[in-house]
Amino acid sequence: MQRPKTKKRTLPPPPPLPQHNWKAPLRARFEQRMALERKSRRTAKAYRGWIRRFLAFYPDRHPETMGEPEVTTFLSHLAVEGKVAASTQNQALAALLFLFGKLLGVDLPWLDNLVRARKPIRLPVVMTRQEVTALLSQLKGTPALMARVMYGGGLRLLETCKLRLKDVDLATSTLTIHRAKGDKDRVTIIPASLKDQLAAQIERSKAQHARDVACGMGWVELPDAFAKKSPQAGNELPWQWLFPATRHYFHTETGRYRRHHLHETVLQKSIKPAAKAAGITKRVTTHTLRHSFATHLLERGTDIRTIQELLGACRA
Repeated sequence: MQRPKTKKRTLPPPPPLPQHNWKAPLRARFEQRMALERKSRRTAKAYRGWIRRFLAFYPDRHPETMGEPEVTTFLSHLAVEGKVAASTQNQALAALLFLFGKLLGVDLPWLDNLVRARKPIRLPVVMTRQEVTALLSQLKGTPALMARVMYGGGLRLLETCKLRLKDVDLATSTLTIHRAKGDKDRVTIIPASLKDQLAAQIERSKAQHARDVACGMGWVELPDAFAKKSPQAGNELPWQWLFPATRHYFHTETGRYRRHHLHETVLQKSIKPAAKAAGITKRVTTHTLRHSFATHLLERGTDIRTIQELLGACRA
């Protein structure tokens, strides 16, 4: 007699992996703490990225169960396997110190066993005055003026992009840089040769703002603290960008059309072909203008302390 066929017994599917329900509250605490300490969006983006990489390195671990050994292993992995630069490893360390110290309330002991990425000694690229002149002559339009402002005052790239009309004082030939690196303000110089060009740029920005206001726009982003104190200032002339973007965007939180400052890549993408056209064989970037500004002042006999103040490099 033939035995009846029986269905093959199969094991039940494995239970789903537990969801990390702690991630959402941790993310909310991160954003709240960043806003409380008034960290820049770039800092928040960098810290957020490194915290995500760290948590992905230990996918089944809650950060509260980790500490110095896990941080040391992760940072050493970046140096040994990832071969990252010392500055990159330091940025990751700062992000993890923020995670454990500010969000979890855990003080990490000194990381004695950490394998440090080697920090090479590099000399900054400096152009001669003739090379600067040749480079600037190859630039056209707004990027040309931005490059001249960077070289004439020793500004960083983003400092130049974020200049507002109220920051330019042609009467005293000064530029005021707000919330620069280290969240510090400083004052630098405007060369006499740039006064007429800056005056013309101010008039163009004013005309752009007038057209925007006529269309029901004309708003710009304000610093967080001032946006709460004086929310209408974003539509006022002094707060408009010196180098406004060519397009506007819709800000969903306020329901207004805003205009951003000109993106930094506009100048960055103009420098390389200009240096090639000028016949400069050095590796020239926007930051080379800042190094050249400091070097040329030093060659003219300007004291180092004054140069540091103009650059915003003084620690005191």
